[in-house]
Amino acid sequence: MGGAGESYRSAGVDIDAGEAAVELIRDDVRSTFRPEVIGDIGGFGGLFAFASHRYRQPVLVSSTDGVGTKALIAQATGRFDTIGVDLVAMCVDDLVCQGAEPLFFLDYIAVGKLDPHHVKQLVAGVADGCRTAGCALIGGEMAEHPGAMEPGEFDLVGFSVGVAERDQLITGEHVQAGDVLIGLPSPGLRSNGYSLARRVLLERAGRSLDAPAFAGAHHSLADELLVPSVIYAPAVLAVLRVVDVRAVAHITGGGLPGNVARVLPRSCDAVIERRSWEVPRIFGEIQELGAVDDDEMAKVFNLGIGMVLVVPERDEFRALDVLRTHGHRPQVIGTIDRGERRVRLV
Repeated sequence: MGGAGESYRSAGVDIDAGEAAVELIRDDVRSTFRPEVIGDIGGFGGLFAFASHRYRQPVLVSSTDGVGTKALIAQATGRFDTIGVDLVAMCVDDLVCQGAEPLFFLDYIAVGKLDPHHVKQLVAGVADGCRTAGCALIGGEMAEHPGAMEPGEFDLVGFSVGVAERDQLITGEHVQAGDVLIGLPSPGLRSNGYSLARRVLLERAGRSLDAPAFAGAHHSLADELLVPSVIYAPAVLAVLRVVDVRAVAHITGGGLPGNVARVLPRSCDAVIERRSWEVPRIFGEIQELGAVDDDEMAKVFNLGIGMVLVVPERDEFRALDVLRTHGHRPQVIGTIDRGERRVRLV
């Protein structure tokens, strides 16, 4: 056997690049630490001293999610600084639907070829999201996958854990006719529907990511598609402290019909008024250019509503006030009627 000997580097895995990336992200990770975090980054496991004495019957709630093919937009533009915020939003905003306060977070980054500076941007975004959500980034993994992924390709996955009192878990079982649906606006697609958006805007319509997002826009299509997801968890938790919230639905894949239905009891329908909020322009562009029908749009995209709270009518104004104090522009978008667990968009 002739020739030079093989190494991990010659197989496509650069251990030195991985170590350099860890050094670059240390301060970002540390900036998220809560008092319960034990130790520093680099251990075999993240340590979190759970203060069980603060709770009567604590229930741990877990969630995992990714950013889908929004990663391809970040990859195509070389903009990696905000997609980590999307990752945190997808996970912690699921936790709060059960009434849980996010405690800690872990991330997994898979790449074709590890670039420490790209990893630094990705993790800085995750850390930004964790600080907003109030949870600690206590661990993660960077995996280089030569042969399975091309250089420049990446995927991002997150894992989060939160806590709620057992008797304060939100299950939707107390939703009843007469309750009010409050919607929290989403300025963009969040992390859902990107496969259809890319097919319509980039392939079918031939739009460039550098071109204006739509006629008259002063920002690019890339800017529009990379709008970071709003993290709703802190505002929703604030409402939970003062209002009898009966259900919370995170509007992700499945849109309003699919996700609101998940929190309805069998005896109730949700009636959502389509004209009660302003739908961001990008959704109209996708629908028109792709000849996508109304039902399909509602199933795929959030259409401008990223989170829905179901509250008793008596608590409507108090809930709206709390949400506004947290910087949101909530809208009453519908009501609960007697029915058969359907979501009716009217």
